[in-house]
Amino acid sequence: MAGYVYPPVSFYFKVEIAGFPDDIGFQTVEGLNVDIPYGDSHVEGGENTFTHHFPTVISYGSLTLKRGILIGSDLIQWFDNALQFFIFAPRDVTVTLMNETGGAMEQWVFRNACPKSWKISGFDSMSSQVATDTIELS
Repeated sequence: MAGYVYPPVSFYFKVEIAGFPDDIGFQTVEGLNVDIPYGDSHVEGGENTFTHHFPTVISYGSLTLKRGILIGSDLIQWFDNALQFFIFAPRDVTVTLMNETGGAMEQWVFRNACPKSWKISGFDSMSSQVATDTIELS
């Protein structure tokens, strides 16, 4: 069948954040979702067999990025500027799902993303896991 593409694997992706070319090695990406809620119903005058439903405001999920902690990261400095000095400088974020040759299969662009949340994984002296930080963008 022409044009058929097998379902892609979810582990081959890249994240690019405008202005931070070195902050690209993310372990997981979540929040690629959109919701179209439907508001009040509208009954058409004289028509009793159905009701119209109309969409309201479209909402997008927050983008969550997880990776190993990078000391001296420009991305974390950007987040810290928002946290400490209330300086928000929106950035475009591109998430690309890649094929086996490294070409783009699908791409999502988040315009004017701003920092929303930053979490650092717990530390455990009985574990050999890598310390991670999770960054949520809105």
